[in-house]
Amino acid sequence: MDYLRKLKYHYRPASGWLNDPNGLVYFDGYYHVFYQNSPNFERPFLEHMHWGHARTKDFLNWEQLPTALTPEEPYDIKGCWSGTAIVKDDTLYLFYASISYPKGHDRILETVSVAYSTDGINFTKYEGNPVIAEHPADGGPDFRDPALCCIDGKYYCVIASGHGETRTARLLLYKSEDLLNWEYVGVMCEWAESKFAECPSFMQTEYGFLLTASVCPIEGDPYFSVMFGDFENDVFTIKHSASLDRGPDQYAGQVFKDHLGRALLITWTPGWRYQGYAERDIGCMSVPREITLKDGVIYGYPAKEVQHLLVDEDPCVRRTETGFVIERTGRDSVVYEGEIRDLKILRDEYIVEVFVNGGTDIYTALL
Repeated sequence: MDYLRKLKYHYRPASGWLNDPNGLVYFDGYYHVFYQNSPNFERPFLEHMHWGHARTKDFLNWEQLPTALTPEEPYDIKGCWSGTAIVKDDTLYLFYASISYPKGHDRILETVSVAYSTDGINFTKYEGNPVIAEHPADGGPDFRDPALCCIDGKYYCVIASGHGETRTARLLLYKSEDLLNWEYVGVMCEWAESKFAECPSFMQTEYGFLLTASVCPIEGDPYFSVMFGDFENDVFTIKHSASLDRGPDQYAGQVFKDHLGRALLITWTPGWRYQGYAERDIGCMSVPREITLKDGVIYGYPAKEVQHLLVDEDPCVRRTETGFVIERTGRDSVVYEGEIRDLKILRDEYIVEVFVNGGTDIYTALL
């Protein structure tokens, strides 16, 4: 497998390390994708995280843009970590986890900061940063990845955290009238026997309110939780839930609502387990998947812009009497067992995305 071949449809920067998708948004005629980025290294943790930036009109042809956020202020000097974007009054706002290591702290401090832009390319950090300077008692030091949305004229911010005493991963809810002054509401959602949650998304859709997060259990692998439910009096009540993308090579999925009203999911396809297979990081972004709900079942299926890439067969996916197997280089195969009413495959050089039964299950793998 040639891991240095240029991907045709999956975005990755020309050079440098890439991880979590950030700030997914439709703004000024383009779909913008920001992402965690080490622009000068092909491995993580050799420099503090920046926000890389690209845009597209069709999810097929990508324009790489200048770095959007650089860790250079006292409150983010240790990294500009994950977050989301929101548009207000023709201005694009980026909310991100700002990381520092102030005196008197025995570990990094995670806060929430804001940058804004009127052209979607050049960003100015808000002079009053950080806008959320500490975690509440319901959370813990893992306090990051703000997810923004506007509901009935009010702004909401969901922050991923964990609570060590109760061994729960938690999403914490804040609200604001102006995007800059935030009031803590309480615990929005939690998962037992877990270390922390990461990379949430929250929005109102035609199917109800959608809440997602990547959850890191105390034992076992992280998983992606997708939930539809009601949101009344600042309380989210789950009605339908699914894991959806079962990987094994996916993490940190983020959902955003575009100008057409679609809830689109893009995940990171990590290349860290392939260190040494190639001279550079081979991670990339998934194609966009539209999240829908029908008869109580949650689906994730490629957006219409990329559906023409789907095929019924590929040499890397071998059908069996009980399901299918994805063959990978130097690592265990991915085995699916279950009823298959429909199977669609999207292959792009060394990455494959398999959609089972209209997208009730997704398998994303580096080959």
